[in-house]
Amino acid sequence: MPELPEVEALKEFLDEHLTGRTVNRVLPLAISVLKTYAPPLAALEGQQVGPTTRHGKFLAIRIGELYLVTHLARAGWLHWRESLPAQPPRPGGKSPLALRVVLEGDGSDGGADGFDLTEAGTQKRLAVYVVHDPQDVPGIARLGPDPLADSFDRDAFAALLAGERRQIKGVLRDQSVIAGIGNAYSDEALHYARLSPFKLAASLDEEQITALHTAVRTTLREAVERSRGMAAGRLKAEKKSGLRVHGRAGEPCPVCGDTIREVSFADSALQYCPTCQTGGKPLADRRLSRLLK
Repeated sequence: MPELPEVEALKEFLDEHLTGRTVNRVLPLAISVLKTYAPPLAALEGQQVGPTTRHGKFLAIRIGELYLVTHLARAGWLHWRESLPAQPPRPGGKSPLALRVVLEGDGSDGGADGFDLTEAGTQKRLAVYVVHDPQDVPGIARLGPDPLADSFDRDAFAALLAGERRQIKGVLRDQSVIAGIGNAYSDEALHYARLSPFKLAASLDEEQITALHTAVRTTLREAVERSRGMAAGRLKAEKKSGLRVHGRAGEPCPVCGDTIREVSFADSALQYCPTCQTGGKPLADRRLSRLLK
């Protein structure tokens, strides 16, 4: 799933390529993608594109007096097209194409360019909204603070954790608590801070809160810097290459050399280093335990 660093890089990419351009057509190609019907997509056509903003993992593109907002979910992505065929694609079928935005002609061959939103797999969660204000999108309205904002200091972070009886991994991923962190960067921040993902948030001492606040900010900032200036199509590979523990079960920890372990859940998994994070003790993996019975 694209998280804050990748969405921030997409925001910067779209700002560079879209601002000042005019939308020719907006083509919905998957029924499931569109979450609003008024204003219609057609209201964006003929309008000039303004700046793109990021809200957690949401992108909001200003078009005329409206906003085209999208959340890429787990398997969605944005693909910039230097040249688009004149014939519009057919909706439906097995194509991953969900939405196409065609700009007025400035493509590499003198034709139209623009971007596609695609979604792989059978679970269709990619979402598109046309709204007067990004806050009209329920998912944006309930977002917690942005962890890269100047106001997200150590004391603000401590206040969010106070009284939280959930495991710290789940708190970091909760978009209503902190906006933009998902499965990958929560693993990375916890490894950086040398904290167990199962530790209760409210049980963190002052030193651990400080360490985790630093870890969150540093991990995200470094990922944003690695992604900055990259073409949209290269961002997924860059994310994977920059991760130290997430998605690397069975590999040596880059800090201590211990083997990175994994805990699996119904629809996700976390990775961690026992030496760095849990005092050398492997965490219980209930799915694996059931398989071994």
